[in-house]
This record gives sequence, structure tokens and C-alpha cells, in this order.
Amino acid sequence: MTLSSGSHIHVDPGPAIHASTAPQPKGRRSRRNKAFWWLVFLLCAFYFLVPLVATLNWSLKARPPWFGYQSSLQDPAFASSLFFSFVMAVVTIVASIALLLPTAYWVRLRVPRLRPIVEFITLVPFVMPPIVLVFGLIRIYSRPPLPLTHTETGSNVLLIAGYVVLSLPYMYRAIDTGLAAIDIRTLTEAAQSLGAGWPTIVVRVILPNVRVAIVSGAFLTLAIVLGELVLAKYLARPAFGPYLSLIGQNKTFEPAAVTLISFGLTWMAMLGIAFIGRQQRTRVTVVGGR
Repeated sequence: MTLSSGSHIHVDPGPAIHASTAPQPKGRRSRRNKAFWWLVFLLCAFYFLVPLVATLNWSLKARPPWFGYQSSLQDPAFASSLFFSFVMAVVTIVASIALLLPTAYWVRLRVPRLRPIVEFITLVPFVMPPIVLVFGLIRIYSRPPLPLTHTETGSNVLLIAGYVVLSLPYMYRAIDTGLAAIDIRTLTEAAQSLGAGWPTIVVRVILPNVRVAIVSGAFLTLAIVLGELVLAKYLARPAFGPYLSLIGQNKTFEPAAVTLISFGLTWMAMLGIAFIGRQQRTRVTVVGGR
């Protein structure tokens, strides 16, 4: 802007704004983002489904095509090993919740400085091979004062303990994420003001509010237990993992059929857990009065 000798004011035009430098419309960016995530989803689905299709194709090469499925379903060891692993999975989930929910709740409420230490402890199964874990259990509990490996019940207890250790990274983070999403301090103070004790607070106040997070951890725990081989094999337990490994060494088409059957049953169990968790989900709210 310049001022001439007269009283006229001259305004210099600024740089022209070209359409090419204008920001893109939000609609175009949202379409690009949607297309990108659809591409990611399709790639993941392709990576997930191709092995299943290949396994199905191999299982149907028997003569007759359904021979592998008929033979597997008629094998008594298939049903017994799968049922045993399902029972072990349920017990492991319950034991993990009973151990980790009070721990994660107390750490977040009272001693938040210990969170890094607890998180580090729960990551140990990632760096400790299951073979080391099972030989440690056998060496310690095969002699007095607790010779648990001498009985089937004791071996089952050791197997569940090993499964709980393997599920620590997944179940703890699922529970901790659920606790981070709620105001546990306010809920605790409100429950205490109504006369609730610590067991009541954990079971009737905290647990219903983190049920969805616990269900997600239960999914991973169930998958770990059904596919685990080393612990069950060296503890000589009739689990599904050793059974699948055994028929893979001796038969041709049955392993592929058993894999697909167990995959379908596992997903049905997961959907059942999700349905139960959704049906029983409740949110605990405290309404303060005057």
C-alpha cells in the first residue's frame, strides 16, 4: 500500500491465489482414507483366508472327499482331547481373571509407580520359551514337598499354571486397558461410602465395568490353550495340541480336516463368549445425592 502526493490511497494487489494451492475438500480426503483402509482390510483378509482355502483344498483330496472329516469325527481321541483343552481354557481364563484383575486394580489405584515393574513381569513369557517353563515346573514339582507330577490332578494344576503364565501379556493388558477407560477412584470411593468391602468392590463394581476388555483377553487365552503343544506334551496331558501333532505324523488328510474343524469350533466358542459378555454387560453408575 502506497500514499501518493495527493490524498489518494493506492493498494497493491497481493499474490494471486491459485486453485492448485487451495486445500483439498474433506470429501476427497475421506474417500482416499476409506479406500486405503479398505485396501488394508482386503490384504489382511487375503493373508488370513488363503491358508484356510489351501488347507480345505488339501483335506478334500481324499477319496471319498469327506473321508478325513469322517475319520476325525469318529476318532474318540479327537473329542476327548478337544474337550480337555476347552476345560483347561475355561479354568485358565477364570484363574487369570482372579489373579490379574485385583492386581491391576490395586496397582492403578494405590501404587501406580509399580506399573512399569508389573508390565515388565507380564512380558517375561515373550522372552522365556515354553520349553524352559515346563522343565522348570517338572524339576521343582516332581519331588517333595509338592510332588504334583505324580498324579493327574497335580499335572493338570501345573498345566493350568503354565497356561496362566503364557496368557499374562494378553490378559493383563486387556484388563489394564479396561481399567484405564473408567474412573476407578470415583467408583471405589462411592462404593466405600455405601459400606462395600474390597471383595465386593472388585466383583460387583469393577468387574462389570471391564467385562468387555476381559472378553477380548479371554479370546486370546482360549486360542493359546487350544494351540499349545510343549506344556501339554511334556506334562503328558491329553490336550488337543499333542493330539494334532500325533496325527500329523501318522496320517495324511486327517490333520487338515482336524485343523479346520478345531478352527470352526474355536470361533464358535469365541462368538459364544462374546455373546455372553454382551448379554451380561452392565455399567455401574453411582448417582450422588444431596
